[in-house]
Amino acid sequence: MPPTKSSDRGRFRRLLLKWFDESKRDLPWRKDRDPYRVWLSEIMLQQTRVAAVVDHYERFLERFPSLEKLAKAREASVLAAWSGLGYYRRARMLHAAAKRVVKEHSGSFPPTAAQLRQLPGIGRYTSAAIASIAFDEPVAVVDGNVERVLQRVSGKRLAGESLWCAAQEKLSPNRPGDFNQAMMELGATLCVPRHPKCSLCPVSRMCATRGELPAPPRPARQKKREINYALNRRNGSVFLVKRPATVSLMPGMWELPEITGKGDQAKACLTLRHSITVTDYSVRVTRGAATAGTPGRWVSKPHLSTLPLTGLARKILRATKVI
Repeated sequence: MPPTKSSDRGRFRRLLLKWFDESKRDLPWRKDRDPYRVWLSEIMLQQTRVAAVVDHYERFLERFPSLEKLAKAREASVLAAWSGLGYYRRARMLHAAAKRVVKEHSGSFPPTAAQLRQLPGIGRYTSAAIASIAFDEPVAVVDGNVERVLQRVSGKRLAGESLWCAAQEKLSPNRPGDFNQAMMELGATLCVPRHPKCSLCPVSRMCATRGELPAPPRPARQKKREINYALNRRNGSVFLVKRPATVSLMPGMWELPEITGKGDQAKACLTLRHSITVTDYSVRVTRGAATAGTPGRWVSKPHLSTLPLTGLARKILRATKVI
């Protein structure tokens, strides 16, 4: 049965924290509890796999080792450092929040979840994660991993406020940051969606379902779209265009010029697939000039690393050995 009594909750916490202390992954943002680093890691981890974040996290810190450095940077530099992680609105909000903390809080992060939620790009989950890990505030987090653990442990399809209440009830008041990370770690490594490793779970005997909770409805099917780009090179430079500031997807980012129609298939030098949110793209790249009159600019190879490129543009330029 799921833990409901105070003694059961205490045992659940002890077993989970003991497992976490012995088995947690060695991740760079766990080396200390510096609020800047905790905040940066939590923003990067939104909608992104841990494996994809590790290298970007360390490179970003090399470029912006402190909150003050980040706040003083140009947005284009921040976007360039973020390039490859996707969901670029996160980078813009990160930059805006850094400026706000420096200007309104003298460079020190506010220590409570309620105060943190007033900053750009920080919602309920992120504020709770930062406040509990960096400042030991006893406030629970709920992400997809925590939701799955709680539902399986309780045997109920929890949602909304009842889910947050269940997480708060389980929370260790003495080690809230570690407990929150342990719940997320359990969901990410053992209590996984399809084939949970119940035999290795530290709290399996206190679980109501042992992974047998009915699967949730399947997500909507991915949309499919074909798209064609022109790769035009001369004298060590490549022709790029800037996405309008008014578009909803990746405004202000740089990419190859799009070709309307199929283009000259005989000149195609690369085909690949790329996914953005709910759309799967079949991409064809053709060597040659873009449509006459296309506004853009020639960018030298050394300057490419300073521009905020879209993830697809970076993938194409790498595949064609431009970078």
